[in-house]
Amino acid sequence: MITLAAEWTGHDTRLIAATLIAIAVIVVLISAFKLHAFLALILGSGVLGLVAGMPVDKLLDSFEDGVGSTVASVGVLIALGAMLGKLLADSGGAEQIVDTIISRAGKRVLPWAMALVAALIGLPMFFEIGLVLLIPIVLLVVKRTRQPLMLIGIPALAGLSVLHGLVPPHPGPLAAAGALNANVGIVLAFGLLVAIPTVIIAGPLFGKLAARWVPDAVAPEHLVPERSGEENTRRPSFAATLATVLLPVVLMLGKAVSDIVADEGSTARRVLDFIGDPLVALLAAVIVGMFTLGRAAGFSRGRLTSTVASSLGPIAGILLIVAAGGGFKQTLVDAGVGKVITQLATGASIPALLLGWLVAVAIRLATGSATVATVSAAGIVGPLAATMSSTHAALLVLAIGAGSLFFSHVNDAGFWLVKEYFGLSVGETIKSWSIMETIISVVAIAIILPLGALIT
Repeated sequence: MITLAAEWTGHDTRLIAATLIAIAVIVVLISAFKLHAFLALILGSGVLGLVAGMPVDKLLDSFEDGVGSTVASVGVLIALGAMLGKLLADSGGAEQIVDTIISRAGKRVLPWAMALVAALIGLPMFFEIGLVLLIPIVLLVVKRTRQPLMLIGIPALAGLSVLHGLVPPHPGPLAAAGALNANVGIVLAFGLLVAIPTVIIAGPLFGKLAARWVPDAVAPEHLVPERSGEENTRRPSFAATLATVLLPVVLMLGKAVSDIVADEGSTARRVLDFIGDPLVALLAAVIVGMFTLGRAAGFSRGRLTSTVASSLGPIAGILLIVAAGGGFKQTLVDAGVGKVITQLATGASIPALLLGWLVAVAIRLATGSATVATVSAAGIVGPLAATMSSTHAALLVLAIGAGSLFFSHVNDAGFWLVKEYFGLSVGETIKSWSIMETIISVVAIAIILPLGALIT
């Protein structure tokens, strides 16, 4: 719990009003005028600074500093994650994971197998890319096994969504960790700890209920593939693919463990701190993936180059949103909004983790974007992390990530992707996908809050 006493002033009221007006501007521009979130965040930052009374030169400097620091700390990691995901998809490695797991799963454990497949594929891939890759697989499995669409689809969607919201190297958790100066390795460790029970509850368990609520869901016939993706004459082995996907996870977890148990300054800790740095870990995975995935699939040097290069175009929008979110965050900080939010949280006796979740929920409901909700909420509650331990700062990142997933509805692109691919009505999509997202958010924060209370 944050304890801070401070007198309320008229300037504090002005800062809160400026924040609410800026968020309203962002929401209206994204939702009503369909403006790209990148532009909306720039304009919202300008409104925030001007209403808060910041000098124009300081406003510009704050926004530019935020953009620069965010791109420097997060942008390169997002690019490396995209490269690894593209190698996994184009080499047939993703198919190899799917074929191996599904071939060994009986009908009773098939929903659990789909959740596992989605989680493995979701580790290095962004949500939208993973969704487009995974949905044809889901539809093919449903066609072959004649299982209800929701029984197979919900676990897969849950695996992807949980990884997207809680586990680096996805943009949201990375951006929040950067904004809160949280240790990415600790975020990853706790993210996986929270993710496992969350996927189980929102995936295979809720999938049974969703299959009863939406029993007649049938995907459009023209969307059901004859086979799961492009057939390669050569594909990487399951063991090599899995090792490549898990390599950055293992390296970052190793760093997190060494920071806790190894003596500071020891050789072992210095080595693990270096190879477990997110930049080094992801770079190593991409380089290894070029051989274990690309070359194993028979890619020439030219094909490898084009595959890696083609991964960057689709993430340009995500990079710009995250960068602009960093600018918005820094504007909030330099205007003094964070300190006022801290005062409000203290006066209302709201735990920091719960406050981060609530702020992210509000922005998610308003904008529909999990990434915008994460980066904006991290900026608003960022000062709360200044006095936190590294563990609690990591849990605050996860609380914000959990809030960013709450109740996806008609202003979220993911809502419409699921609706169209699964051939659902709006009501059926709400009863399945939207409820699943809400379960993920609520279960995750229900795990995170006790962790915060237990860990000192």
